[in-house]
Amino acid sequence: MSALSQTVPVVKPEQPVAPLSPAPRRSGGPWKLIFFLALLGIGGYLVYQVFFKPQTPAADTIVAVRTAKVTTGDLHRTIRVGGQTSAREFSNVVAPLLRGPEGNRDLILMKVARSGSLVKKGALLAQIDGQSMADHVDDLKDTIEAADADVRKRKAEQGIEWESLQQTLRLAKSQYDKAKLDASAGEVRTEIERQLLNLSLEEAAAAYKQQQADLASKEISHKAEIKILEYTRERHTRHRNRHVVDLSKFTVNAPMDGLAVMSPTWRGGEMGQFQEGDRVSPGQQFMKIVNPRTMQVEATVNQSESSEFRIGQQAKIHFDAFPGLELTGKVYSIGALAVGGWRQNFYVRNVPIRLMIDGSDPRVIPDLSASADVLLASSENRTLVPLSAVQNENGTTALYVRNGEIFEKRDVQLGLKNDSHAVVESGLRPGDEVRLN
Repeated sequence: MSALSQTVPVVKPEQPVAPLSPAPRRSGGPWKLIFFLALLGIGGYLVYQVFFKPQTPAADTIVAVRTAKVTTGDLHRTIRVGGQTSAREFSNVVAPLLRGPEGNRDLILMKVARSGSLVKKGALLAQIDGQSMADHVDDLKDTIEAADADVRKRKAEQGIEWESLQQTLRLAKSQYDKAKLDASAGEVRTEIERQLLNLSLEEAAAAYKQQQADLASKEISHKAEIKILEYTRERHTRHRNRHVVDLSKFTVNAPMDGLAVMSPTWRGGEMGQFQEGDRVSPGQQFMKIVNPRTMQVEATVNQSESSEFRIGQQAKIHFDAFPGLELTGKVYSIGALAVGGWRQNFYVRNVPIRLMIDGSDPRVIPDLSASADVLLASSENRTLVPLSAVQNENGTTALYVRNGEIFEKRDVQLGLKNDSHAVVESGLRPGDEVRLN
């Protein structure tokens, strides 16, 4: 019964399973996931680097300390000025000022001394073309001779005219005398005849007086005519003499021994020197004779520094054209007034100074650019320290001096300074090592 009483499961026939339809595929799904995971990884890495990564100890920073030794020596304080060379002794050579009426015309240089040549006093420097003026002088000579001939001719004509007037006067006097004689015999004449004789006498007397007056007037007229002709001759003579003097000035000779230096001039839109064939105006400078043994440097200093300059201060002079040349000199002239620029920086005022060059050198000529280191003050055999080691702290001057492995601050008193060093009056000894930075 046990076998019969067990429930036998009824097996149902299997139903066919319908195939699953595939889900719709989203466009770009995996790529968005990958991009999101990448961003998440980068963010986590940054958080780790900032907050959780252990920091490695930094290496010790090595600081380079520059030092210098305190030395003993001479300290010189100088100021450099720039300018150009010139001569203290010179003579300007100018075109002659003409005295004649044509005094404003240009002159042509026919001959001229070579620039840079040494000349002696009285040597020929320049010859100006004077042929046209010489021809004009010859014409004036002919004019003067003609004027002199006019004077002689007019004097002869006046002599003839004067003699004619004298003859007329004598005739008038004879008629006057005859009328007087006729009038003196009036007792035997009738009254009408006496009246006629008196009228004739009065007429003759009036004619005689008129002739005398005309003679005096004619004499004054003759003298005036001769004066006019003589003045005309004198005018031509003076005209000629002025040109003769001008011609003598057309030959220009050296007024002194020295070096011939040509002046600059504009030619074709650029600067050049005067040469043969150039035109110069009367009174225009075209050359200068300088004494090369008396050279100087014309320079300027800023107005704020001018109070430190004194006459007699020594200087070392250098020349841009000759780097190896160094000459000594001294200040011998300081301007009284400061001058400004022409166009720009007019408010910047400079004081002109001149430095005399000791001795001479054949290479030193005018108009060279030069510089001079003027010695303002000096101190000999003193303790010196570089200015870069000096510290100004709380109104005191201090330096940091090496003491073993450290630098200790030390107050000092400084004296004369220049651009690089200073004199230590107290607080340091030669050989001490000071910190520069």
